[in-house]
Amino acid sequence: MESQAISSDKYSSTAFGFRHAGFWIRLIAAAFDLFLLIIPFSIFISFFAAATGISNPFFSHRPGTPLNHTLTQSGPDFLLSCLVFFAAESWLYFAFSESSAWRATLGKRFLGLYVADAAGKPIDFWRASLRFCGGRLLAHVPIIGGYYFVIDCVCVGLVPGKRALHDMFSGCLVLREGAQTSLR
Repeated sequence: MESQAISSDKYSSTAFGFRHAGFWIRLIAAAFDLFLLIIPFSIFISFFAAATGISNPFFSHRPGTPLNHTLTQSGPDFLLSCLVFFAAESWLYFAFSESSAWRATLGKRFLGLYVADAAGKPIDFWRASLRFCGGRLLAHVPIIGGYYFVIDCVCVGLVPGKRALHDMFSGCLVLREGAQTSLR
C-alpha cells in the first residue's frame, strides 16, 4: 500500500500538485497591471476635465485661497465619476482577462501566473467578477479599503496556499505556469 502525504488543506500546494504564486511575484504583477490601467484612466480624466470645464479653475487655483464656484460645485461629482470609471475599467480588465483563454491579466501573464479554481481549472467571467469584487473593489472603499488591502496582502504571505481574502471568497488560486509538482 503506497502512502502519499497530502496536506489536509485542500488548497495547499501539494493537494493538487500546484505551486502557488507568492506575495512578491503577485505584487509585481499587480503593479504592472496598475500601470496599464492608469493609461486609459489618465486619458479619461483629461478629456472629462476639459469637457466639464473643471481643468482651468483647477490649474488656476492657488493654495490658501478659497475654491472658486466651479470647483466647489463640480469637484465632488467629478471625483465620483472618476472613481466609478476606474472601478468599472478595472473590473472589466480583470474579469475579462482572468476568464479568457490566457486565464491571467497582462501582468500575471508576463510573469507566468494564472488564475484557476480550486481544482486548477479555468474560471468563468462571473467567478472572476466575484474575485474582483471581493478584492480590488473593496480596496476602493474609503478608510476600510486601506485596512482590507493590508490584510489581503498579509494573507498571501501567511495563509496556506498563499491565498488572499478575495481568492478565498471566490474559491480561486493564483498559480505559476509549468510548476506542477509530483506527489511522490
